[in-house]
Amino acid sequence: MKVRKSVLSASIVVALGMAGSVTAQEAAQQAPEQQAPQQQDAASLDTIIVKGIRGAIEQSLESKRDEVTRVEVITSEDIGKMPDKNVADSLSRVSGVNISAASANEGAFDENDRVSMRGTSPSFTQTLIDGHNVATGDWFVLNQTGTVGRSVSYSLLPSELVDKVVVRKSSEAKLVEGGAVGSIDIITRNPLNFDTGFSIFGSVGAVYADNPGKTDPQISVLGNWKNTDGSFGMTVQVFSEERHLRRDGQELLGYEQIKATNPDGTPTAIAQSNPDLIGVFYPVLMGSALFEQERKRTGGMFTAQWKPTDSVELEANYFRSDMEADNYNRNYMLWGRRILSQGNGQAPLPGYVVRDNTLVQAEFAAVPGNQYGIYDQISRPGAKSSTEFFSVEGKWDVSDKLRFTAQGGTSEGHGETPTQDVAEWDVGLGSGAGWSMHGVGAADWHLGNAVTGQPGTPASTTGPWNWLPGEDYNLDWIFGYQDIDVVDKEDWLKLDGQYFVDSGALASIEFGVRGAKHERSLDQVTNQAPGCLNPDGSVTGLNWGAPPYFCSPGSLSPFDPANWPQGFQNYPGDFADGIGGNFPRDIWFFTPEQLAAFNRMAYRDPVARFDYNGAYALEERSNAAYVQFNLAGERWSGNVGVRFVQTKEEVTNYTQATDPNDPGAISGSLFGLYRKVVTEHTYNDWLPSANFKYELNDDVVLRLAASRTLTRPDFSALAAAVTLAPPPISEPNGIGTGTGGNPDLEPILSNNIDATVEWYFGERSLLSAGVFYMDIDNYVALSNVRRTYMTERVDPTTGTASIVPIDYDVTTPINSDAKVKGFELAWEQPFGDYFGAFANYTYADGETGDGSPMLGTSDNTYNVGAYFENDRFNARVNYTYRSEFYSGLDRNSAFFQDEIDNVSASLGYKISDHFSLALDLMNLNNPKTKYYAESKERPRSIYENGRQYYLSLRFKF
Repeated sequence: MKVRKSVLSASIVVALGMAGSVTAQEAAQQAPEQQAPQQQDAASLDTIIVKGIRGAIEQSLESKRDEVTRVEVITSEDIGKMPDKNVADSLSRVSGVNISAASANEGAFDENDRVSMRGTSPSFTQTLIDGHNVATGDWFVLNQTGTVGRSVSYSLLPSELVDKVVVRKSSEAKLVEGGAVGSIDIITRNPLNFDTGFSIFGSVGAVYADNPGKTDPQISVLGNWKNTDGSFGMTVQVFSEERHLRRDGQELLGYEQIKATNPDGTPTAIAQSNPDLIGVFYPVLMGSALFEQERKRTGGMFTAQWKPTDSVELEANYFRSDMEADNYNRNYMLWGRRILSQGNGQAPLPGYVVRDNTLVQAEFAAVPGNQYGIYDQISRPGAKSSTEFFSVEGKWDVSDKLRFTAQGGTSEGHGETPTQDVAEWDVGLGSGAGWSMHGVGAADWHLGNAVTGQPGTPASTTGPWNWLPGEDYNLDWIFGYQDIDVVDKEDWLKLDGQYFVDSGALASIEFGVRGAKHERSLDQVTNQAPGCLNPDGSVTGLNWGAPPYFCSPGSLSPFDPANWPQGFQNYPGDFADGIGGNFPRDIWFFTPEQLAAFNRMAYRDPVARFDYNGAYALEERSNAAYVQFNLAGERWSGNVGVRFVQTKEEVTNYTQATDPNDPGAISGSLFGLYRKVVTEHTYNDWLPSANFKYELNDDVVLRLAASRTLTRPDFSALAAAVTLAPPPISEPNGIGTGTGGNPDLEPILSNNIDATVEWYFGERSLLSAGVFYMDIDNYVALSNVRRTYMTERVDPTTGTASIVPIDYDVTTPINSDAKVKGFELAWEQPFGDYFGAFANYTYADGETGDGSPMLGTSDNTYNVGAYFENDRFNARVNYTYRSEFYSGLDRNSAFFQDEIDNVSASLGYKISDHFSLALDLMNLNNPKTKYYAESKERPRSIYENGRQYYLSLRFKF
């Protein structure tokens, strides 16, 4: 019988830095057992025992040499200790992998949250846990109702969960479809792989974040037990991690152009007075943005493993992670749209500057009654996300030639925003304004003589749209979605078999079937508005025809200054100190508790204020079958196979009904009549793949791979909520803008070619180079269509509100095509007994069929790191760089993230065999995350999140 090589292997383990190294004798005593099955197949994973940086690298590289496919692995250096506090940060050091701190266009926070590969969006990279999909939720409202991708939020996955992370860069027929460019499989721990009958591991520590100036507790404990004969075991793991965030920023929310004519064909005012400004872009909003949050991640995992005989093994897993994520966002803004009104507003004073068709410098005279700014305060109590799964799996060695494995389970995730307490205030009334932009980064801007440090003078008693000269503040509106609970679910069942063949080059045949149902839905969207708080505690809609406060006698109106919160606070004294620019910083705000009390006057009726444009549901059933032939010969090995996938999609959303007598029309909403629309499609796809490895000599390995892979469009691309931005009130016949989904999008298919050469030139040493090419069919691009929606409008002179038809240019996704090509370089080498270093570089060139930029494509990504380790002490430092990339469309203008770099480090000291100390230092260079629009003369935002320091005492018994 031919010797069958186990084929997982690990690539460059960048698992640098540990909380305490151990000697070889200690490693033998403490390490989990190597469980070697009687038959090792071409898919099985080597159990890599990693105790220390040098041991991790050595064993990883040895395994990599035996691997047929492009697989790289990051392993846990010890129980409960990844090389970083965040799994995404660890993955960033693998060549070809990119990370980002945002999944929509909410701007970056201090924790990397999404992972992508080879110049594509995170949705093209599949994240699995123990080989299966995991449903997930997002805590931020824009990820719940706006850009909703298929990527998994790594903020819900603590590093303590992980035994190893497997990065697959080439595909095989046996792998579950869903990663067009690759997959990341998070492998958890097995109870029977522990050495002793009972053991307990954990860490207790704290994290200090320098922006909020807060210290918060962190705790994680893992206990394992197995019986004396090693046939049954259980693992219980729990974690509780808290931390505070403060993000200081400047935001420029979108750009629009000065028009030559109005919808009725007449020239605009600015086109007549300043014809050189026709078609020039200007910022819609420029703001001083302060975001604060307290996150609390709690959860755990339970695993039971039973091996009743040598040929049968059963395992059950349950995991849950909850993220409490209350947050408060404030943004004090200059309102360029209100000032210039697309050409029908106020012209800038002489001396303005235009660069790259952008009004980069402008001053506006103070005109009594004109509004120059707006101020949003948005508190989201109860915001949270969660993920959980339950899975069972089994293995049965029927004979020495036949093995069956099975897995089934269910997973559910939630993203919730039950309430948004919002107050939007008019600011800078009659103040004048001006700005000066300097490319990517912070701009200078001001609101004339507006007062930022106090709430200002009372509002006019004649209504919210009638201002008096000299007024500083006035309530503008109460807005925001409520009752959001996005549900993400998947149920799956699969059966795999492997038949071992001892005939020529054919080593084994693998085959299997899999079925899954994925559901994503947002059933209720309540769009709040100002209301009247009645004496009985109920809230009704405003009586717009009855000034001054539009509420019945005895009821409270949010427009009455007497009902505004009393007292206020100010932005932190060091707000935005590291960002640069000259813009408002000493800004007042109400506390979340004050906003909650004020928002008792918000009209939140779930029936009358049900905004059907935002509700949707998607059901996706997938069935797959595959066959794969594993091959081996003298100095070579490989596999070839094909996977068939059938996808059945059912998308439910709502469109406005035009006929009130339509029996299918849904009434009751103040936004108009709606009708449920269900779109169904079935797609059948064949996914062939082939992998080949050849050992040119004892030190050099060649790998070649070709495959056709599949992923499905983002949930928001298929069934997105319709988001609308109406034209200015001053343009009753104007055209609004919006975004929406397209349920007719087909699955995304990618034809991939991959080639790599690896030179193992010494102990723990590797130099490798690889090239890749992806030809993507049905890539999702964007197009504009004209649609009409019923819209709530308020007459600024009378205060009368009504629902009227408005035309919108809606940006919607369409199928297109794209190509990505590039190369990867990697190097790793020790220096003496205690030092070592590594570096890698990835170049990616992405282009789309319509010439638009490709989502997620950074031309250049590289990592450089070094470490030191002896028997008592270890240290490592790492530098990561990622060049600019296209992040998507936001407010109908492009959203690019500028280049960014990051420095992290860790220190570890072994106190004894049972205790050690670890210090992880994140964002040491205090990176600034910068964004811009179509041109670098149009900055979009800049954020500073500060540094974080994690100190932990680790124990093991």
